[in-house]
Amino acid sequence: MWLWIHKFGSPPHAYRLLGKLAPWFGWPALGLILLATWWGLVKAPADYQQGDAFRILYVHAPSAWMSMFTYVVMAVAAGIGLIWRIKLAHAAAAAAAPIGAAFTFLALVTGSIWGKPMWGTWWVWDARLTSELLLLFLYLGYMALRASFDDPQRADRASAVLAIVGVINVPIIHYSVVWWSTLHQAASVTKLDKPSIALPMLIPLFIMIAGFQLYFGWLICRRLRAEILRRERNASWLKEAN
Repeated sequence: MWLWIHKFGSPPHAYRLLGKLAPWFGWPALGLILLATWWGLVKAPADYQQGDAFRILYVHAPSAWMSMFTYVVMAVAAGIGLIWRIKLAHAAAAAAAPIGAAFTFLALVTGSIWGKPMWGTWWVWDARLTSELLLLFLYLGYMALRASFDDPQRADRASAVLAIVGVINVPIIHYSVVWWSTLHQAASVTKLDKPSIALPMLIPLFIMIAGFQLYFGWLICRRLRAEILRRERNASWLKEAN
């Protein structure tokens, strides 16, 4: 196991492995997202209260889930890089940040579009919305902090500390609808008892979440390969590979 981890920490090995893995994430992701889009827009029944407006759920909920998931991945990678001084872990965190920022932005935009007909306004300073907006600022702050250093090692260390500290916001986002009185609906899928969503609506949601997860896998493979190229641009193994 430790040999495998050590090998994955090697830029040449990781670069080749990520290139092989990317298609195994990309094509299934495309298939699942297309299937879920058709199922959610065409086959799933309209909601008895919200009508067809609820269908934005199939983009909003997976985006919100991925915004938190990606931040945890980024924070764990940053922590590994900070504690064990594995440069490739810092590279993985740097590669994940723009992906997470995009998912967070998409979650906020689709949430606002959904909120307008449901709440009568595009935005409220609701606990869930505000903490999700803070997540976007954490992503942007992480990327800005990295860009402010000319020394890659200093950038890695400083941004890793921010990523680790900021992870406390993830459970706040998740439990905000429980801890505070909010306009945002309570959890309807991730709860201990039976989900509140009918099965014909729930199945395409799970398919879309799986598609988004695989899409993240494809993106991180592509972005991490690019990050390795940037960091190792003068390395002998890269010149030999080309």
